[in-house]
Amino acid sequence: MLRLGQKVIIVSDSFEQNLPVGDYGYIIAHDRNADNAFDYVVRIPKMNKNVFVPADDIELEETLLQQEADRIEREALIDYALATKNEELFRRVMNGESASEESQDSNKEVQSQQDFIRQINLKAWI
Repeated sequence: MLRLGQKVIIVSDSFEQNLPVGDYGYIIAHDRNADNAFDYVVRIPKMNKNVFVPADDIELEETLLQQEADRIEREALIDYALATKNEELFRRVMNGESASEESQDSNKEVQSQQDFIRQINLKAWI
């Protein structure tokens, strides 16, 4: 739940209220009525109005800035990997962190197979 007075950005207009998508506003109230589709009352300075909005239509400014920074960082890493012809970095960035997890999983499988053989040999010896 967002706090009162937090700066939010309007990311969509699901109820077609002619909200200025991309503009900012401030949360001035929570609507705690369970029968209502709207979650917050937002003050939009550009429109000089207070509007009811659902939680899906707004996002914190900090969250959007962090998502944009992550996207730019990823694009920069891809450009660097292509410029330096670093295939390993390129694959890791494109596949996310799952590439390193797969190699760790394959190491675990080899180790678990060795453990299995060791257990079989111990049981056969007994």
